[in-house]
Amino acid sequence: MSTTRNPGGIPARRRGPALLWRGALLAALVCAIGLLPWLSRTDPALTVLKARALERTADPETLRAVRDELGLDDGPLVLLGRWLGGLARGDAGRSWVSGTEVAPVVGHALGVSLLLMAGALVVALATAAAICGRPLWRGARLRPGGRAGGGGRGGSAALAALPEFLIASLLVAVVGVRLGWLPASGWYGPAWMVLPSLALGLPAGAVLGRLLADALPGAFAEQWVPAARGRGLPPGTLARHALRRAVAGLLPNLGLFVVGLTGGAVAVEQIFDIPGLGRLTLRAALAQDLPVLQLGVLALVALAALAAALVRLGVGALIGPALRDGALQAAHRPGGTRRRWGAPLGYGLVLAAVVALGLPRDPLALDTGLRLTAPSWAHPLGTDALGRDVLARVAHGALTTLGTAVAVSAAALLVGLLLGLVPRLSGPLAETVNAVPAVPAALLITGVVGGGPWTPAVAVAAVAWTPLATHAGSLLLQERAALHVTASRALGAGRGHLLRRVLLPAVLPPVLRHALLRLPGIALSLAALGFLGIGAQPPSPEWGLVLSENQPYVERAPWAVLAPAAVLALLGALAVTAAGAARRGEPGAAGAPGARWRRRRAVRAAAAGTAPSGTAPDTARERMPQ
Repeated sequence: MSTTRNPGGIPARRRGPALLWRGALLAALVCAIGLLPWLSRTDPALTVLKARALERTADPETLRAVRDELGLDDGPLVLLGRWLGGLARGDAGRSWVSGTEVAPVVGHALGVSLLLMAGALVVALATAAAICGRPLWRGARLRPGGRAGGGGRGGSAALAALPEFLIASLLVAVVGVRLGWLPASGWYGPAWMVLPSLALGLPAGAVLGRLLADALPGAFAEQWVPAARGRGLPPGTLARHALRRAVAGLLPNLGLFVVGLTGGAVAVEQIFDIPGLGRLTLRAALAQDLPVLQLGVLALVALAALAAALVRLGVGALIGPALRDGALQAAHRPGGTRRRWGAPLGYGLVLAAVVALGLPRDPLALDTGLRLTAPSWAHPLGTDALGRDVLARVAHGALTTLGTAVAVSAAALLVGLLLGLVPRLSGPLAETVNAVPAVPAALLITGVVGGGPWTPAVAVAAVAWTPLATHAGSLLLQERAALHVTASRALGAGRGHLLRRVLLPAVLPPVLRHALLRLPGIALSLAALGFLGIGAQPPSPEWGLVLSENQPYVERAPWAVLAPAAVLALLGALAVTAAGAARRGEPGAAGAPGARWRRRRAVRAAAAGTAPSGTAPDTARERMPQ
């Protein structure tokens, strides 16, 4: 019996539970936001008292009077009902610090952040187009059997690994101050948008471009491409259809980028003095101004819900009919060359050498007579503003920053892959969690339980799984709609067989490469939180804190900033080149070890009218049950 489906490919009988699950998650998140004053470990009355009269003694009677005035002792249900009722009337309350209405302040900040997000999105899309332009051009013009190689990985890897706040600092110092080409601070017109849009859009576009460049060879390896070439379709038409096929799997991640560019731009807004939502929520969290923090996070939740709805419509417009009819081509693993581990091995050795040379040095030793000295034999990377050896601080910071990033990445990969296998459960959950990017999540944790050295790791781990789960779920839905899966079901293949032999082999390799690409981003998120003063405190050599301490001296002593930035870029190059080498050597790729033997065996079996166990003709890539 057939079932009616929507353009996104979800059966009508399943849309009801999916909508209920999505609504329940949004309601739970909204309720948690409304209960922030009750969940907060610190006494909100103390925050209000300090804001009103700093010199006044915080005795129990005074604090009780403030709590009675604000109704903080009325219980969680009364607090939530009062907050929701005020929102329904358009009244979000007053700031506990300034006493002004919250709604106009947050509305203005949201408008600024949306304009900045639009500019950054334009830069990100242009950067992604430049990165994937070469594989798109080669794939559209190569003859059958050729290989559509990726674009330059080194430059995009370094760009993706550079922190937004470091790019912002360099743009301010060079373009804004030294050259005077564009305004370096403030928000007064279109000219003030250019530098912050570049700082946000360049790294985001590099990550998005690498993901797209990784997906394009698989699109050009599908069976329709030789047929289209045989019919004489021009390369431009081939490129357009391949791009449409590859973008469909990455569109959900673009929605994550949109919310991240809006809520995660805290450091850039701080550097450029932009009155956006990120800077507003940062100040509200640090000052325990919970009414402002509540409405700011609620605005991000609404933006995430809107972005998710647009993404679902976009996926339905791109491949909805094929998802509906189960007629998608298999997401083929592209033919490649042999594994090339030379580049990642070289990057890894350089990174290991930097850490090994710096570990014997003392990262806390002060020598004010050597403040901001240039690199020398005694100090290969120079010294910072307190005369501390930069090499020592970078090496010792690697143990904490990289160790934490690897642990968080592994946990995010495991959680994202497991949840991605149940996309109807993980899709709405990822959209809901994505409403609070890493930096706002850390701010919420700080606002509720206060800061601590563990705050960055918890905040990043809480949201790092969402892009991996979204990617895995998108690939799984497309693989389920492939023709060979439909044929396998018709021949009696069970769910366990399809999961082991068809779905996991198609989903796991791209998600593993995605996790590798995300490793520098997780390290950057940890560094950004350290840069903002959340988490590790001086004199810790954590990379974000090192960048924050030396950022004011970027013009006088650029080595103090460029050294940790170069190590971050090196980590990005290592991750991207390792992901590329893993794709080339992926089992089943044309150039992978044993692929030629498997093709010959499959051809002999096809001539004999049998199918050898675990193999299929490589030209058709059919995965049939044994």
